[in-house]
Amino acid sequence: MSNRRIKARVSGRVQGVSYRDHVRRHAERWGITGQALNLDDGCVEVIASGEATAIAELIDQLWQGSPASSVWDVTVEDATFTAPSSFTTA
Repeated sequence: MSNRRIKARVSGRVQGVSYRDHVRRHAERWGITGQALNLDDGCVEVIASGEATAIAELIDQLWQGSPASSVWDVTVEDATFTAPSSFTTA
């Protein structure tokens, strides 16, 4: 079992449509820690740490989004950071 840490930037209609909460629910279900933040430019930034297959599932959900969202693009890069103890939507 290998762990993976990512930083993702999601663009589209992703603010004010429960997108971050959607990401948090899926992350918690798969045991992923991290956070989802609204950015000033209308995008959402997601940092996540967890088992590699769980992170792959989360990336798929970043593309799906919440029912009211419309995702245009998701860029993902591997990252190094201290893994938080939970998943937050600051």
